[in-house]
Amino acid sequence: MTQYKFDVTIIGAGIIGLGTAISILKKHPKIKLAILEKDQQVAAHQTGHNSGVIHSGIYYKPGSLKAKFCVEGRASMAKFCVENNLQYEKCGKIIVAYNQEEIPRLEVLMKRGNANLVQGLELIGPERIREIEPNAVGLKALYAPNTAIVNYSEVSELFAKNIKNNGAEILLNSKFLGSETFNNSTIINTSNGDIETKCVINCAGLYSDRVAKSMGIKPKLRIIPFRGEYYSLIPEKSDLINGLIYPVPDPQFPFLGVHLTKNVKGFIEAGPNAVLAFSREGYRKIDFHPYDIINTITYPGFVKFSIKNLKTGIMEINRSFRKNIFLKDLQKMVPSLKSSDLIKGGSGVRAQAIASDGSMIDDFAIEMGNRSIHVLNAPSPGATSSLIIGDYIADLADDFINDIPPKDFEYSKSLDTDQTDSQNFNIAMLIGMVGFASLLFALITAIGAFFVLRAIYIYEWGDNSFTHYIDTCSFEGIYFIGKYICSFLGFLGF
Repeated sequence: MTQYKFDVTIIGAGIIGLGTAISILKKHPKIKLAILEKDQQVAAHQTGHNSGVIHSGIYYKPGSLKAKFCVEGRASMAKFCVENNLQYEKCGKIIVAYNQEEIPRLEVLMKRGNANLVQGLELIGPERIREIEPNAVGLKALYAPNTAIVNYSEVSELFAKNIKNNGAEILLNSKFLGSETFNNSTIINTSNGDIETKCVINCAGLYSDRVAKSMGIKPKLRIIPFRGEYYSLIPEKSDLINGLIYPVPDPQFPFLGVHLTKNVKGFIEAGPNAVLAFSREGYRKIDFHPYDIINTITYPGFVKFSIKNLKTGIMEINRSFRKNIFLKDLQKMVPSLKSSDLIKGGSGVRAQAIASDGSMIDDFAIEMGNRSIHVLNAPSPGATSSLIIGDYIADLADDFINDIPPKDFEYSKSLDTDQTDSQNFNIAMLIGMVGFASLLFALITAIGAFFVLRAIYIYEWGDNSFTHYIDTCSFEGIYFIGKYICSFLGFLGF
């Protein structure tokens, strides 16, 4: 027996789920809508650990959903914050080239920004860089004066308040457990009872692929968690920068690189790096979830991705464990920074969607099911564009809300026969691989721990020649060992 009945149920109370609810309630004010959230509060994960930047739309390929959403999203988010007296500051951003090789990439960003109708962009030289950021250096930079900062947790809380004021419900501590879909309704099983609904919208973020799979969707991707770690500058250095300072991003890697970010709370964050998390909620180095890590390392797409990006991954791990390496990257931007200026900051986990061929999915990915919509990838600028993305998803949901039967589906269950057979095969494969994967993980951990602890010991208490060797060689020894291991896994077809 169902405990609740709704017209629309959204899974996940991050800023994308909340923005979608606002848009649906605007179009259908009399609708019965609920948001399921497994945690005790809204915006508990990616949204709540966001650096708070309202992006301008410079980085994104013209014609992509990212580009389409970002420019409109920036304007709508800024307007919402100003109208509701939320913390908001238009502080600007410079993207800085530090060598000649980066200048052509900087010019490409300028062209993309212009194609995406980003206003006010300016290519500037060293003197103008110093004028905008007196403590920064660089050969050339792209200045984006309309980049702003907000507090997305504060925004989300107001979103949630508005949603409840419009008659919808936010069911906290209600974890999605499974579902069964019929022609005109879906029964959702939660930790707080069953829900009957006409339409399901999956905005589960870090768990979006698993929710989709449980509802009969076969995603062509898997969420791989990457932890981004930050340092904060000491309070005495809170006036070191006026806005945001970013490096020119590596086009082969979707992360923007270590940067300096001013925030509305009055302090400066430095980071993040990008390291594999051993749990989908792995905010600390020691966080480990066996199912999550096995789910990651047994995915063929991740193995292929690791082979292609092994050296970069090792350098990110090196930077994660060694403050002086992190500092060197920051000193490229602001040479006056010292180790004593940095204190331990927070961290966040990015839900990175990786395809089965090992490529990172860099744009929004949304799939339709039987009376369901699945937001499988909502990368940056997701928070910036949350109201515009909400409008887009609300339009997709119109047929379901208006009781127009889906054309391509008649009946689906959480686990149909074909899917059950496939899962049984996967379970058998998984059992056979657990021993090998555990041994492999222990080997890699032991090698990594030896080199990291050895380097830390010598650097802190003795001769730093070993540390210098690691810096010079970029962990070449571990790199080749890891490459051969990943090649072997690829040969086995994992």
